[in-house]
Amino acid sequence: MVDLTALSEGVNTVWVLVTAFLIFFMQPGFAMLEAGQVRTKNTANVLMKNLLDWGIGVLVYFVAGFGIAALAGGLTSTGGYSVTEAFAYVGDSGAWVTWLFGAVFAMTAATIVSGAVAGRIKFRAYVIYSIGLTAVIYPVVQGFVWNGGLLSPDGFVGAELGVGYLDFAGATVVHMLGGVAGLVGAYMIGPRRERFDDDGNRVPIPGHSITFAVIGTFILAFGWYGFNVGTQATVLSVESGELAFAGDALGRVALNTTLGMGAGIVAAAIVTGFWKGKPDPLFTANGLVAGLVAITGACAYVEWWGAIVIGLLGGAQVPIVYFWVVNNLKIDDVCGVFAVHGTAGAIGTLLIPVFAVGGFSAVQLGMQVIGVLVIAVWTVVGTAVVFKLADLTVGLRVDETEERVGLDRGEHGIKAYPEFTDSTGIGRERGEGGTTDD
Repeated sequence: MVDLTALSEGVNTVWVLVTAFLIFFMQPGFAMLEAGQVRTKNTANVLMKNLLDWGIGVLVYFVAGFGIAALAGGLTSTGGYSVTEAFAYVGDSGAWVTWLFGAVFAMTAATIVSGAVAGRIKFRAYVIYSIGLTAVIYPVVQGFVWNGGLLSPDGFVGAELGVGYLDFAGATVVHMLGGVAGLVGAYMIGPRRERFDDDGNRVPIPGHSITFAVIGTFILAFGWYGFNVGTQATVLSVESGELAFAGDALGRVALNTTLGMGAGIVAAAIVTGFWKGKPDPLFTANGLVAGLVAITGACAYVEWWGAIVIGLLGGAQVPIVYFWVVNNLKIDDVCGVFAVHGTAGAIGTLLIPVFAVGGFSAVQLGMQVIGVLVIAVWTVVGTAVVFKLADLTVGLRVDETEERVGLDRGEHGIKAYPEFTDSTGIGRERGEGGTTDD
C-alpha cells in the first residue's frame, strides 16, 4: 500500500530541490548583467565577486547564517529560543534541503550589492562585506519575517497588531535589503573618479556589453520562476486520505510572476521612450528585473490585475529613481541596484493589501509599512557597520592608479579583454560596448 504522506513529502522535497537549482542559476545571470554594465577593465573583478559571493557565502551561511536566522526569530518573538536547537541543522540531514533553499536566497541578497560598488571597491573589503551580510545582516531579517520573529504573527510587532508581515518570496527580505545595502555601500565608498565633473554634473560612463546585460537579465528571469514558484513549497498534500495538488496556488504565483515581469518591461520602455525620445534597452532590461522584484513579495496574495499594476509601477520607477540617486544624491550606483531592487521591492510589498485577493486591510497596510521600515533601518545600520569595519581594517577603496588601470589588473593581475587594452591595461574610456546610463 502506498504511503500517501511519504509520497507527498518526497515530491515536495524534490520540488524544493529543483527550484533551488533554478535559483542558483540566477548567479550567472547576475554575473552577466553586472559585467555588461562595467568597463572592460573591471569585468573580471565583477565576475570574481560573483564567484566569491557564492563560495564564501554558502560556507558562512552554513556555519553561522542559518542558525542566526533561527536565533533572531526566537529572540524577537514569544516562542523563546535555544542556541543548540538553532544550530542543530548542521548535523541533521533532514534539515539540509531546507538549508539549501535558504542559502540560495541569501546568496541572491549578497550578489546584488556588487553591482552598486563596482569599479572602485577593494576586493578584500568586498569579501568582508559578503561575510557580514550572509552571516548576520540577511539572516536577522530572515528571522524577523520567515522564522517566526519580530514581524511574523507570533513576533513582538506582529502579535501587537494581530497580523504578520507579508513578503512571499523576498521582495524586501532579499531584494530591498540588497538594494539598500548597495546604496549605502556606494555612498560610503564614493563615486568613481570620473563620474562627476567639476560642477557636480554626472558624466556618463558606459558599460562594455549590452549583449551581456540583456542575456543576463533573461537568465535571471528564468531562474526567478524557481524563486517565486518554488516558494510555494507544498505541491502535494494529504487531505481526507487523498492526495491534493496545490494547482491553484502554483498557478496564481506563476501567472502573477509572469504578468509582473511583462508589465515591468513595457513600463520601462515607455518611460524611457517618452523621456529620452527613444526606448532604452538597458533600462528596459532593468525594468524587467524591477517588475519581477516588485511582484516577488506579492505574487501569492494579489489578483492578476494587481500584479500588472505592481509590475508597471516597478518598471516605470527605475529610470526615475536611478537619475534621482545620481543627480540629486550624487551617489554612483553603477548598476542601479537601489532602483531595481530597493524601491521596486518596497513598492510591490507595500501594495499587497491594496490588491489582495481577500480585499483591502488597513491593519495589514500598517504592518507592511512597519516591516519595510524595520528592514530598511536594520540594513542601513548593519551595512554601515560592516563597511566601516572593512574600511578600518583593509580600506574600502583602491587607489587612483589602480582605478585608472582597472581592477582586473590591480586586484587580480589579469586582463579580461587583452586584445582591447593598451600596454597599461586601460581600455577605451567611452562607448566600449554601446550601453549608456543617460
